[in-house]
Amino acid sequence: MHVHFLPPGMQEKVWRYFDGTGIWPIEYRLPAAERLEILAGLGVRHFTSLVYPHKPGMAGWLTDWALDFAATAPGCVPSATFYPEPSALGYVTRALERGARIFKAHVQVGGYDPLDPLLDPVWGLLAEAGVPTVIHCGSGPLPGTHTGPGPVGAVLARHPGLRLVIAHLGLPEYHEHLDLAVRYSGVHLDTTMAGTDFTNRLAPIPADVLPRLADLGDRIVLGSDFPSIPYRYEHQLEALVRLGFGDDWLRAVLWDNGTRLMGVPA
Repeated sequence: MHVHFLPPGMQEKVWRYFDGTGIWPIEYRLPAAERLEILAGLGVRHFTSLVYPHKPGMAGWLTDWALDFAATAPGCVPSATFYPEPSALGYVTRALERGARIFKAHVQVGGYDPLDPLLDPVWGLLAEAGVPTVIHCGSGPLPGTHTGPGPVGAVLARHPGLRLVIAHLGLPEYHEHLDLAVRYSGVHLDTTMAGTDFTNRLAPIPADVLPRLADLGDRIVLGSDFPSIPYRYEHQLEALVRLGFGDDWLRAVLWDNGTRLMGVPA
């Protein structure tokens, strides 16, 4: 549920940003067609093309691009995005009419408050439609003005029926974001980069979080951040296997929960 395909120019800018960190080699710096072949070869049957804006005026055309891309890429779930701006409700409505089955919100990169009044009708529409939104709201790897469980928790208090998928298990505020999943039945968390050797050096999953993850197996979904990851895709799966939660938990996380949320054939 957390795979990125971006317009080529935007993708190159994202990769240059990671290059500038000096610690984040891009494992899959390849043309989109080759990346699609890799996903198919790995056995990935359904995936997203999550796009995200960082300023006004981007979300509408990014959504159109992502929906057009999904129409030509077998297995790609129609994806969309939004930003707090007067036109948001209009293009989100049109995206749903075009078949969008998942949205992306990036509070850190976008630098916006998810409680912005311009987003209130958008959240309401998505809650009514039952369409999930993958939201990067945790304060890792770098905190933002509106990251952390507080703002997203306030959104959920206003729209308790929202289906939110909290990216990266909400790191580093693992416990607080798990609390939201306990409180709201539509809240899920994705495994993007969680438990990998790379992330364990920066924000390892605390020991007292592990039993909670095991117990919430119906609310955890597979995420990867492919292609912009500093290791092979398979390592994410290895990281989940070595948690030791068993085959039923893995089957739910790797397949059942994602297909249910995105409405794809199970």
